[in-house]
Amino acid sequence: MRLTVLGCSGSGPGPTSPASGYLVSAGSARLLLDLGNGSFGALQRHLDPWELDAVALSHLHPDHCADVSSLLVHRRYHPYSPTDAVRLPVYAPAEAMQRLAAAYAPSAAELATTDLSDTFDLHDLAAIDAAEVAGTTVRAARVDHPCTAYALRVEHEGASLVYSGDTGPCPGLVELARGADVLLCEATWPHTVPGLYTAPPPGIHLSGRQAGEHAAAAGVGRLLLTHVPVWFDGAALLAEAREVFDGPAELVAPDASYDI
Repeated sequence: MRLTVLGCSGSGPGPTSPASGYLVSAGSARLLLDLGNGSFGALQRHLDPWELDAVALSHLHPDHCADVSSLLVHRRYHPYSPTDAVRLPVYAPAEAMQRLAAAYAPSAAELATTDLSDTFDLHDLAAIDAAEVAGTTVRAARVDHPCTAYALRVEHEGASLVYSGDTGPCPGLVELARGADVLLCEATWPHTVPGLYTAPPPGIHLSGRQAGEHAAAAGVGRLLLTHVPVWFDGAALLAEAREVFDGPAELVAPDASYDI
């Protein structure tokens, strides 16, 4: 299994990275985990979008799904689409089709008639125990964020990757990540910020320290930190994580790949 980072900037694109988007290659499977602002362009440096087998969206904030509109245009209007093209499976929160249609609709008046089902085959993450995608298995667990949000686990031939999506401290993330080879985990802010807070606000994001604590509690083999906003220092968040997690840990970088 191989993870390629399309974008890793937290809460929106930054000057050197798109927002969240991750390509997982496992055997013949090509799976996207999120597709935030700017990440569709990055995807095309690594893969023909027609070769995708599925998309899994952790939640529906724009920095994790805005470029689904671009993927729709590519698949619906490309003049040289494959003759065997089928609807692309999208695993996402239940309201994804309505939310994605709202982002794509030409106007508010046309929202009610905007239909994406000719291009995307939506599957509600809450309704599936495990999804099989071209020889990989995808599982999901609810996590703690202001909107409906999921962490995602991808398994293939004994290798396992867990992606936190966006979450505050959450037992569900620990359980889903238990024993995983790699935890790709958000670390959005420092554990303390003088003058702002002495402890992170609950139910939104993880600090670097909290990301490390979740990795340690789950017993993962390796921690990859992501989703660092441009206004915080990723190196400082990584140092926090390393204080509480004694396994390999690093910050991901756009266009970098990691073997699992």
